[in-house]
Amino acid sequence: MKNRKTAGYVLMHILFLIYSLTSVISRKTGAYELFSLEFFVGYGLVFLCLGIYALGWQQVLKIFPLAQAYTNKAIVVIWGILWGRLLFGEEITAAKLIGAGLIVCGVILFASEGEKREEAGR
Repeated sequence: MKNRKTAGYVLMHILFLIYSLTSVISRKTGAYELFSLEFFVGYGLVFLCLGIYALGWQQVLKIFPLAQAYTNKAIVVIWGILWGRLLFGEEITAAKLIGAGLIVCGVILFASEGEKREEAGR
């Protein structure tokens, strides 16, 4: 059971990485001329990423309750900060770091509380 949960967390966070890429691809694709080949390829990639995410998300929900899985989705904000810095040269400010730290703490607290409830229910 523990291995399934671990695999579930890994799958969930890989899916969030894929989901976060949709924003990056959309931003890059927005620079192309409307209805150009690059435009259609870019948005085709967005739909492909969203399709992979949607299918994987259904598998995640077989492992975790919706509230627990959805709370972890806040990690996408951290991916956004990283993509902004790495791909677009955006500045990472103290406020962004504090916000990201609060998000990580919230996700950890919520996930650990869910595990405590499961152990108590056994």
